[in-house]
Amino acid sequence: MAAAGATATEGWSSRWGFILAATGSAVGLGNLWRFPSQAGENGGGAFVIFYIICVVLIGLPVLLSETLIGRHGKGDAIESTKVVARDSGASTAWSALAGIGMLGAFLILTFYSVIAGWVLYYIGLFAGDVVSSVQNGAVLGGAFQGQSLEQIQDHLPALFANNPLMLGMHALFMAITVYVVARGVHGGIEKIAVYLMPTFFLLLIGITIYSLATGAAGEALGFLFAFDPARLLKPDVMLAALGQAFFSLSLGSAMMITYGAYADRKTNLASTSTIIAAADTSVAIIAGLAIFPIVFAAGLAVDSGPTLMFQTLPASFQTMPAGSFIGFLFFLMVFFAALTSSVALLEAPTAWVMKRFNLARGVATVLLGGIAFAIGILSALSFNLLADWHPLNFSIFEGQNFFDITDTLTGKILLPLSALLVAVFVGWIADKRLTDHENGISGGLHQTWRFLVAWLCPLAVGAILVYGLLG
Repeated sequence: MAAAGATATEGWSSRWGFILAATGSAVGLGNLWRFPSQAGENGGGAFVIFYIICVVLIGLPVLLSETLIGRHGKGDAIESTKVVARDSGASTAWSALAGIGMLGAFLILTFYSVIAGWVLYYIGLFAGDVVSSVQNGAVLGGAFQGQSLEQIQDHLPALFANNPLMLGMHALFMAITVYVVARGVHGGIEKIAVYLMPTFFLLLIGITIYSLATGAAGEALGFLFAFDPARLLKPDVMLAALGQAFFSLSLGSAMMITYGAYADRKTNLASTSTIIAAADTSVAIIAGLAIFPIVFAAGLAVDSGPTLMFQTLPASFQTMPAGSFIGFLFFLMVFFAALTSSVALLEAPTAWVMKRFNLARGVATVLLGGIAFAIGILSALSFNLLADWHPLNFSIFEGQNFFDITDTLTGKILLPLSALLVAVFVGWIADKRLTDHENGISGGLHQTWRFLVAWLCPLAVGAILVYGLLG
């Protein structure tokens, strides 16, 4: 085989820096917002069981494959894939898989920042309520005292109706993301991961203990872990769990290829990928344990879907001791998770633009952040002024506004297509001497990984792609 290609100019200072940064890229709104809502809509236990199975059999093999590509190529996602293809005697056109994933990551960032802006808004709401509770001597009381359920749930529609505020929150979050990425891999991305991820885990565990102690723990545990074989075998539940496992690990977005390129040759990618997958899965399940006892205790619907975090949960904090303070900590925790993910979403295209156009990191980051913010304005306005604008009113995009179209395009087409190509590329195209030498596993585990990435992963990810296109 030929030499491995250009060496990345930046890298992680330690294996744990890589693990924390990669875990931060995977742990985000998909764990704290999407997983609980998906679990609620799909009956709890059956969904959770199949979700864990999918992470182990599909998510982890693809995750290892993506980090393998990045670590061998030692460049941006596209360049790394070209290096692996070239060293395998294959066409460099396979780098398209990274280009598709990178485009998906960038488009996700455009609306991810909008949603993260909502998180900033709720941090402000709860912070103000904490101040009010201190002034009124009701620190241990529930949140939003004196407000009705409808008034609390109206905070989100009120934000949607306030364009300057919503765009301001979107701009603030994007600016924070740009600032971190512009500081580089070690000085920005790794540094915030090293500080924010441990803090995030402490907050998550603390809020979960509080939730189980003061909420309806029995109902939540029964809901999340009750085994119902009939629901386990339902195709819609199985596909929902498969999709959640896939998106929760940020697969197909070129992020893990990019982060893998910053890992040194001594890093055992198999064990590192396992830790990342285990941490990501644990966060999703613990998030359910943090949220559902509070929601059950308040007697509110657990199957409220995407509104669970932004309408149902804030209302639930009204009935909980120290609800204002716990609500503030909860949304602060969500912000930490959202930031580490958005940083990874921006880093993947930034690394490519820097090399492709020979730009300084700061220039490339500000340029891409500005474009992402501008496109995100259309997503933000999709909740009011542009709610009835349907620019692609055909096929799976019929009746969808700009926000929904971007979500559908990335989640149902770009990311599954990229991950499918990754599985095919590593399972069938890449030189086995290359992947076998660098994956960090041997014996039966190695043969299992080879079977999964070559056969099961393409079939499963292909099912997600087909289901998304037909659905």
